[in-house]
Amino acid sequence: SGYMYSGEQIVLYEYQRTRNASHPRQFLKDYSGVCVTDGYQVYHTVEKELEDLKIAGCWVHCRRKFDEALKAVPKAAQKESLSYLVIKQIQAVYREEDKLKELKPKDRLRQRQVVIKPLVDALFAYLKSNERKTSTAKLKQAVTYALNQEKYLRVFLEDGEVPMDNNASERAIRGFCIGKKNWEMIDTINGAASSAIIYSIAETAKANNLKPYEYFEYLLTQIPLNCGLSKVKVHQMERLQLMCVEQLKIIKSTVYKNCSVYNLRFMYHLRQNFNLRLLILLH
Repeated sequence: SGYMYSGEQIVLYEYQRTRNASHPRQFLKDYSGVCVTDGYQVYHTVEKELEDLKIAGCWVHCRRKFDEALKAVPKAAQKESLSYLVIKQIQAVYREEDKLKELKPKDRLRQRQVVIKPLVDALFAYLKSNERKTSTAKLKQAVTYALNQEKYLRVFLEDGEVPMDNNASERAIRGFCIGKKNWEMIDTINGAASSAIIYSIAETAKANNLKPYEYFEYLLTQIPLNCGLSKVKVHQMERLQLMCVEQLKIIKSTVYKNCSVYNLRFMYHLRQNFNLRLLILLH
């Protein structure tokens, strides 16, 4: 949700081996509301199957197509190109949307209808009138993408609680993308799934201005006291808790200042040394 609900941030990762439609179908089956995505057709297929799901398009992905098309135009001619003019129109939409950040959803929706909708209408009218004037394959691809996604790109105009893009999600996966060469230790499906659980907790803590170390320590201290397990399991959990807290202290005392190294060591020790027994019980 990004800035829409800054006090209620949740970052949730799930590992799947493929991009098959069955995965988002299962993940979203009980979800009711709007999901902001790129133009991947699977999301639109799932939307048709799930009555309570509505897909909204991402304007960042749309703009990115025109950025790529603009790079194919010689610098001297860029400011006269269709790609450049479309990008400027998208920037105008974002400029007006940026002014609405502090408004309540009802007021934001009203302003979107009055100020932003005419800009969006003009943009799509411009694209349709110039659809046959695409000079490069990249530009044709960008125009086709935008027109095919029009229905979804307009959803934010109908609901003041829907963001224009899924930049919040993009930012949340950046750490994984930057550090993916470090994840070679994750060599099993269970390991990848476990790491997704740990990363979800750590990134959610960070998104809500909590310190991951202190938050994990709190969880590992409180879970054995509040999970209603049998006496045997409570004893096992208490032992595991002590091991986890001691290991966290070791990690904290030896960690480098580099945050990416901290995340890597943090995830590695939690998963490898304790096999996520504690967190998996909660999952």
